Amino acid sequence: MRLTTDTETRKLLIEGEGTNREIDLYSTEAFELLSEHWLKIGWNQKYIYTFSWLGRPIIQLPEDMLRAQEVIFQLKPDVIIETGVAHGGSLVYYASLCEAMGKGRVIGIDIEIRPHNRRAIEEHFLSHRIALIEGDSTSSETVRQVYSLVSPDAVTIVFLDSNHSRQHVLRELNAYSPLVSPGSYIVATDGIMQNLFDVPRGQPQWREDNPSAAALEFSENHPEFAINQPSWPFNESELRNNITHWPSAWLQRVSKAQPGQG
Repeated sequence: MRLTTDTETRKLLIEGEGTNREIDLYSTEAFELLSEHWLKIGWNQKYIYTFSWLGRPIIQLPEDMLRAQEVIFQLKPDVIIETGVAHGGSLVYYASLCEAMGKGRVIGIDIEIRPHNRRAIEEHFLSHRIALIEGDSTSSETVRQVYSLVSPDAVTIVFLDSNHSRQHVLRELNAYSPLVSPGSYIVATDGIMQNLFDVPRGQPQWREDNPSAAALEFSENHPEFAINQPSWPFNESELRNNITHWPSAWLQRVSKAQPGQG
């Protein structure tokens, strides 16, 4: 697809893939098309590797974190679980929301927590709200440890941000979805991979091998979950879709598990 921005006529020209048309540059459709390509370019240029939160690097698109904040404030969870620790920025972010709300704690899981990152997280002033578990997020021992830290009646939300292969994410979904409380979510992050197969830093297999594909497969086999983008609590625009690295990511528990599932 070729997009040509004409700022003089205020038109966006769209060519290719059987399309040859122009639309208003200042329209919702133009905004979404340009944002889609901005996301791809930004990902390739490692834009998300330029942020920190309360002193820790946070490798996330800021909009995704703000949208996560909206959901967390609405749910006011007792427990936030995140697979994938890296520098600990997301853990600190979630812990800061818990601190601001006066409730909640965060469990971070990673197959390897590097000593300098562990030290920084454990010495952080929000460490009292963070528990770290080192191990494969899908191993029976790691899963057992996580379950031991979550009471059956806890309001729980889960963010999956470790190995992003379709099969690994699917195993995580199966492992941690039983912990998700009614109305809450398990979030298969970084499904943008499906749109990055053709950028310089991308991989061709990502077109099929990505978290969004895992989320779709999981939802098809688990009717108690549905892919639902959380509604925006405030919106005075005509926009309706997130500008996100997490497409088709928000799996909401809409009912109890079916017999033989969970």
